[in-house]
Amino acid sequence: MHILLAPDSFKESLSAKQVAEALEKGFKESLPEATFDLLPIGDGGEGTMDTLADVLALKKEQVSVTGPFGNPVLMPYYRREQMAFFEMAALVGLGSIPVDQRHPLELETRGIGELILHLVDQGLQTICVGIGGSATNDGGMGMAAGLGVKFFDQEGHLLRPVGASLGRVASIDTSAVPASIKQIDLQILTDVTNPLCGPQGATFIFGGQKGLNPLLIPAVDQAMQSFYQLVDPCILSMPGAGAGGGMAAGLVAFAGGHISSGIEKSLDLIDFDHKVQRADVVVVGEGRMDQQSLSGKAPVGVAKRTPAGIPVIAICGSLGDDLPSFPSHNISAAFSIVPGPCQVSEALENAEKNLISCARNIGQLLKIQ
Repeated sequence: MHILLAPDSFKESLSAKQVAEALEKGFKESLPEATFDLLPIGDGGEGTMDTLADVLALKKEQVSVTGPFGNPVLMPYYRREQMAFFEMAALVGLGSIPVDQRHPLELETRGIGELILHLVDQGLQTICVGIGGSATNDGGMGMAAGLGVKFFDQEGHLLRPVGASLGRVASIDTSAVPASIKQIDLQILTDVTNPLCGPQGATFIFGGQKGLNPLLIPAVDQAMQSFYQLVDPCILSMPGAGAGGGMAAGLVAFAGGHISSGIEKSLDLIDFDHKVQRADVVVVGEGRMDQQSLSGKAPVGVAKRTPAGIPVIAICGSLGDDLPSFPSHNISAAFSIVPGPCQVSEALENAEKNLISCARNIGQLLKIQ
């Protein structure tokens, strides 16, 4: 039996590579004759670029840019020939911002634009940006400032390029942005399809988890909408523009980027379609699978690309109550690794042990076939 292991990371617990290694260990205990392909993946969310770097042997580099609090920081990126890969979370990831400093309207994303300028100056032709897991909600305004864009209020005063300024922008000066920016292939990798504004937009859906006061959400959403009415109203109806607190919208409007499915791009890069042909079983997984997972996240993305006749099993940290009955979305069955009621901290701490145990048990079932 040949098993292809293609899990995403278990957020705040294990990387995708660590998940794949734990699954392999568990399956080997009950299926010692089985062979494995370990293809840890990402869908544009936090950790995607680290995962791709492992699989593709990318070269890691770093450059000094403006950090989320305005101070210089070293930001990592990866490259291969004329391609560069980086993720927004490396600068303003939610997990790297202390809880008491999670103010999504005040954190700066200027460093994203500065890094893009650096990569363009290096002569790179394709840039892939993963924008999941961010702590900001600025519509890409800070990133645009990093490219050279200036924003002014009604009185002509230069505005600080953060989310809190969105509703005050009256005019925009893009004259300092190099023409070369829009000559590159800028691919925006995301795991969500949310629009920029409205009930399903960046602010309403993701603002609360980033620390935004719920009472401010309607006003912030309106400010975002007003800003893009000025920048480019077409972006307001663009699927995925709300990703990264509206960073996707900003990269389209100010850097000529185009939004694409993070999981589809990742699967293309790792040659998934060729490698899956050898598999008897495909195993996917993520920290929590719920209804949102079905709209474009890693497990379903892998399942959709798996040929008919090859069963796909999902092994996850937890399963949401809103999931449909399986089989569904080309996933044959889904399992939670948690053996019983426990605190979240306990589940995170024991994730590796529970993964091994769950894989061992599923392996015993596969042996019965």
